[in-house]
Order: sequence, then structure tokens, then C-alpha cells
Amino acid sequence: MSVTRVPDVVFKTRVRDESVGGENPFRWQDVSSDEIFGGRKVVVFALPGAFTPTCSSTHLPGYEAKYQEFKDQGIDEVYCLSVNDAFSMFQWGKQLGVKNVKLLPDGNCHFTRGMDMLVKKENLGFGDRSWRYSMLVEDGEVKKLFSEEGKEDNCATDPFECSDADTMLAYIKSLDALAA
Repeated sequence: MSVTRVPDVVFKTRVRDESVGGENPFRWQDVSSDEIFGGRKVVVFALPGAFTPTCSSTHLPGYEAKYQEFKDQGIDEVYCLSVNDAFSMFQWGKQLGVKNVKLLPDGNCHFTRGMDMLVKKENLGFGDRSWRYSMLVEDGEVKKLFSEEGKEDNCATDPFECSDADTMLAYIKSLDALAA
């Protein structure tokens, strides 16, 4: 694993704020890496894009379904990161009925680039995107990273073998078993 700490970036997010009014009651809110990871135990899974097939049918729904199990294992929060803007991430989560997993937009690729997980997906018309991975982070330190095999620009396939919710949950449970 080449990255031992998460990149220090600012995420451009949108949060609901009824004082804004209208049909789109949201305001911009900058959120730093330290606010997300500082002093916390967090699971992050990153995927190529909102509304894409595997991401929508399996990856995000798998973590949403297992959310309470992660919480029961002492995880403070579960984040889904994608190289998409905050508006797309919000609408994607709304369409999928996501209630628990926090959607984290990395529209400028700052976090993804800092994680050395930025790949080109021009062969699919996606441009720059995140490689599929998951990680356990404690107080900003990457404790475990599950990166899919074959990371390369314009990869002909979309591997999804080890960044799933079950793999991460089994790993976290194994840590608890070792500590007992």
C-alpha cells in the first residue's frame, strides 16, 4: 500500500438547508478530510460513477444493506466516494433510496488523485474516474486497502471482487476476533 494517510483535501458538498427555500433547498458546504476522518474510524468505498451499472446495482446497495453491521463493529461512518459532482451524488442516492451511507463527491478528483486511484475511462466516455477500492481509515490513517486487480487506464473490464461490503466487513470482524 503506497498511501498511508488520506489526502488532505476539501470536498465540495451540498447540504439541505430549509432556510434557502424553493425547490432546491441546499447550500454549498466545504468539508475537509480532517472533518471526515479526524479521530474517527471510517470505511470508504470508491467507485467509478453514480448511475453506472455495478455501482448502482451492487456496490452502493451492498454497503447500504450492511450499514448497521458496520456500525455494530465500531465504525463511525461509511462513505461512498465517486468522481462526480454533489448534485449527481445527491440524485443518485435519492434514486437508490440511500438512507445511511454518506455520499462523498470528488468532482475535481483531488482525493482520488491523492490516493493514486485516478484512472482514465475514456474507452467508456467517462473521462477521469476513480478505480474501484475500499479502505478502513482510523484518524486519517489508512489501515487496510482493498483495491481491485488490474488497475490501469481504459481497463477493458470493471473488476468487482474485493471492494465489496462483505469483504470489508469480514476483515473488520477478523480484527475483533484477533483482539479477543
